[in-house]
Order: sequence, then structure tokens, then C-alpha cells
Amino acid sequence: MRILVINGPNLNMLGIREPDIYGKKTYKDLCDMIESFAKENDVEVELYQSNYEGDIVTKIQEAYRNFDGIVINPAAYTHTSVAILDALKAVGIRTCEVHISDVNEREMFRHLSYVSYYAEKSFIGLGFDGYIEAIKYLAK
Repeated sequence: MRILVINGPNLNMLGIREPDIYGKKTYKDLCDMIESFAKENDVEVELYQSNYEGDIVTKIQEAYRNFDGIVINPAAYTHTSVAILDALKAVGIRTCEVHISDVNEREMFRHLSYVSYYAEKSFIGLGFDGYIEAIKYLAK
């Protein structure tokens, strides 16, 4: 099982950006946790982070025929990117959406998720554990 884990803008700033919302753990902590879980569970993961919408679209397109699943936290692009939604639809790869915070308890504009129109399941407000739950879901 090969899973691509995509993180959108500012996730590389974890531990610095709004720690009252996202916690004090860093992006490296997140990556280490995901890689450790994957190794223990015989799942191959590739981690990718970009602040650029077009790069994320390109990475999704490159996943075609190369990955069995996608775990994506599109961050701010969740609420704005039809391009990311269209890329996910185009490749037809099983996808789970993840959000560290509970976006439904935040500002109204964060309640809309274009990715959710395609994702099989969303893991929202579970912190870093949402990534693990999404990988478990796709791997079963």
C-alpha cells in the first residue's frame, strides 16, 4: 500500500503558527509520527508539503498510477480550490481529508471544503492523530 500525504500552505509552520489552535508540535514532529506509524504498519508513505496550489495539483496528477491512496490537508486551499478538487477527481485515487483543528467550529468561511466533495472520509479536529486515522482507513 502506497499513500501520498499532502499538506498545504503554512503546515510547515506548525509549532509557530497559532499554537493555541494547532498545538506546539512541529511539522517535523508530524512527519516523524506519520513515518513511524507507516513503518510499523507496513505502509509506504511519501510526505509532501507546498504553499503553492499549482504544485499541489501537479503532485496529485503525478500520483496517478503511483499511489493507492491520498491523505490531504489542503489547509487554506480547502475553502478555495476547485483546482485541487478537480485534480483529485481526475486521478480517481481513494482520498481522505484531514484537518488538525475543527474547522467547523472556526470562522464561517472555513466550513466549506471543496475537497470533501471528493474525499471518502474527513478526519477533522483530531490533531495529528487525524493523519493516522486516515492512513488506517485507506490501508484497510
